[in-house]
Amino acid sequence: MRLLLALLLMLTTTATVAAERRVALVIADDDYRLIRPLANPVHDGEAMGAVLKKLGFEVVLETNRDLRRMRRALDDFRQDAKGADVALVYFSGHGVEISGDNRLLPVDADASSLDALEKTSLPLEEVRDTVAATAKVGLIMLDACRSDPFSGTVGEGRGATSLAKDVAEKVRPGLGRTGRAENILFAFSAAPGETAADGTGQNSPFTTALTKYLGTDGLEIRSVLTLVQQEVYDLSRGKQLPYVESALPQLFFAAKARQDLPERERLLLAMADVTPEMRGKVEQIASDADMPLAPLYGALIGLDTKHLSAESLDASLREAADAFVKVRGEMKTLAADDPRVTELRRQAEEQLALGAFGAAQAKLAEAVDIDDVSRKALKVNFVDRTLSQAATLFLSAGASRADLNYAAAIKGYETVLSLYGEAGQTSLSLEQADRQSRTLEELGILYTTVGNVDAAGRAFTALLANLEQRSRQETDPSVKRDLAISHIKLANIKMAQGDLPASLENYEAARDVLQGLTASLPDKKDWLGDLAMANDKIGNVLATQGDVGAAAQAYQQSLSIKQQLADAEPDRAYLLRDLTITYDEIGDLARTAGQLDSAQTAFEESLRIRLALAENKPDDPERQRAVSVSHERIGDVLRERGDPAGALVAYKKSQAIAEELVRRDPNDTDLKRDLSIGYAKAGNALSDRKSWSPALASYQQALDIARELAATDPGNTNWQRVLSVCLEKVAGVLGVQGDISGALQNYQDSLAIADRLAKLDPANSDWQRDLSITLSEIGMLETKQRHFEGSRKAFETSLGIRQQLAQSDPDNAIWQFDLVQAYINYAYVAKDPKAVLTKALNLTLELDRTGRLAPRDKSTIKYLRGLLAKFGGRKK
Repeated sequence: MRLLLALLLMLTTTATVAAERRVALVIADDDYRLIRPLANPVHDGEAMGAVLKKLGFEVVLETNRDLRRMRRALDDFRQDAKGADVALVYFSGHGVEISGDNRLLPVDADASSLDALEKTSLPLEEVRDTVAATAKVGLIMLDACRSDPFSGTVGEGRGATSLAKDVAEKVRPGLGRTGRAENILFAFSAAPGETAADGTGQNSPFTTALTKYLGTDGLEIRSVLTLVQQEVYDLSRGKQLPYVESALPQLFFAAKARQDLPERERLLLAMADVTPEMRGKVEQIASDADMPLAPLYGALIGLDTKHLSAESLDASLREAADAFVKVRGEMKTLAADDPRVTELRRQAEEQLALGAFGAAQAKLAEAVDIDDVSRKALKVNFVDRTLSQAATLFLSAGASRADLNYAAAIKGYETVLSLYGEAGQTSLSLEQADRQSRTLEELGILYTTVGNVDAAGRAFTALLANLEQRSRQETDPSVKRDLAISHIKLANIKMAQGDLPASLENYEAARDVLQGLTASLPDKKDWLGDLAMANDKIGNVLATQGDVGAAAQAYQQSLSIKQQLADAEPDRAYLLRDLTITYDEIGDLARTAGQLDSAQTAFEESLRIRLALAENKPDDPERQRAVSVSHERIGDVLRERGDPAGALVAYKKSQAIAEELVRRDPNDTDLKRDLSIGYAKAGNALSDRKSWSPALASYQQALDIARELAATDPGNTNWQRVLSVCLEKVAGVLGVQGDISGALQNYQDSLAIADRLAKLDPANSDWQRDLSITLSEIGMLETKQRHFEGSRKAFETSLGIRQQLAQSDPDNAIWQFDLVQAYINYAYVAKDPKAVLTKALNLTLELDRTGRLAPRDKSTIKYLRGLLAKFGGRKK
């Protein structure tokens, strides 16, 4: 939009460009006498002067001038250029801020005292006054934020003596903000108060970018400087960002108009629109991956960030970073027999590092064409050229993946496999066979990402067969490790397809392979981690199948391995984090089975580790969030143990962390969801204590956030579910307080959501349970209002859902007690309430006998016996 506006307005301004008088004064100082000299400013000045002359400027170049001659140059410029249309002053050298005033340092600048430095430096205000008096449009460009002019180390030239105390206290290297000056644009090489690099070549990074983009056709000067800013920022890995302050009355185009910009320039302009928070995220991920910023920005700009949660966005960017690092490594190591193909791959690598994915793909396409023509024309080279073409297409698909262009990546990898098929399996070297395996793996991952589970299953099945064959032919143990991982990947797909027996079979096959490998190669710590993961996966399947004992055993085996790894390297945070995940799985399993002591012990151990991790890195939001989750889990267990006061303390701790995280990042929707759930759980504990007013207030806070989230993305089922739950929490308290109509309205609003979700995925047990709860609450309200037909229908439907859930997993204590409650509610409208209550009592007694009845629910036994006694008394 910015470019389009500039082009439209340009039609009224560029017609007079040819008649404009443009003048420029270029001053470059590097041979400083009393402070640290510089290497590049004169080269910078010469390069800048040459570019300005090409753009039609009358250029005066002054180099290594003292203060007297700098002032004379300004006076001459003011006199000779008066009446010009555009006046530009460029300075390259040292610049400082003295007590809030910006000053340029001539070669005779003296820092022996504050008074001496003030007398031997040029106030920027004098430059501004000269430009303002000379032309209608003024441009001041200062590459004068160089490294500290008063420090010197070995190899930095003559250096400087220590600063006088009064100078050190009041002088800062770099320049401060200017404020807007009418008709003038300022461009500094670094942000206010920051210093800039002098450069390792003949020019500084700022001047290099400025001379590169100043003549860009079709761009107004502010867009040119945006390109300069982003180029310097990108190439410095975020360490240097030029500063621009503009008060120009009209658009200024240094070069002629042209509509189409190269891909690199379009990317740099788009980078300028990224928020500071997002910029920080990109910088962190790029730093973690040790990669340039531009490729990540290219991937980011292509994403639909409005519909991605913060967690999903982070995962996508890390996926792009991982793909970039992989393809960069391949490009550096992959050789070709044809030097033209090798050179094109090298050029593609350069373009990829700049984030110019299209340009990189174009170079790789040229290389593919060279091999394609050769293999068809010279049959004797057919196999070699086919394999070379496959290798280049593998790189091209990797580049597409780094750009998060999944369709292009899938097409590329499919073509690679086709080419390997043409070449024949026996023609593949070990390196090429490995690349074929990785192609199948990437295809499986990509098909999973785009939601084509069947295609992913075919890819992973082919990968498994490929690696089974290789493991029989090759002695490298890493091939067997890859075979184990392929079993896990295929099992993940089987899980997604609902084929639990097949997924368990593959997970167990992976575990068996990894057990053999780790026994023979115990130093392979990563492989031990893979073995722990296989056990975790087995535990997940067994838990889903209702085999609680076997699931617990698998989790304990995983825990033992992870503890061993963490003990060996106690400073590795990711090992400790993995340990907490398994503790949580053990706790969740124990809680589901009604083993609350075991659950609390596991959750408390997870919390202990997470607190230590958070203390070591208090500004890490993920570590703080993990602590918040642990407090919440402990609160849940304490509620079930009949300790609402203890639960409330735990929930409040969790809530305080969530509030602080949202305050730090108010745009993170996942954090807001956490906070909404936290308020709701605190409301639960308050309700347990019958503190109705505080409970309602807490529930209302949860509901307000849930409404906001659900409104931003109606298609997000997680947020819709949170909204449904919050509506019911508020309704429950309103009902207790006597506001029956208000309560019923909230329940009906919740029912609309719960019913929609349940129909959307009938296999989702959580959504089915939600629907049963909502119907039960509506039934109770209808009963209170003596609307027995409505309550009967609600209770019957709720009971049917809970019977199905309880039958599907007899070991799930929570679902079993849900069924008890459903029987109690249905007794209100049943033809034979005594028979229904007897079923409820027998089920409750069984839960208690097997140690799965939560302490807070033990009173249900006495309650049911009392009801049945009343029925017996009436009969007598």
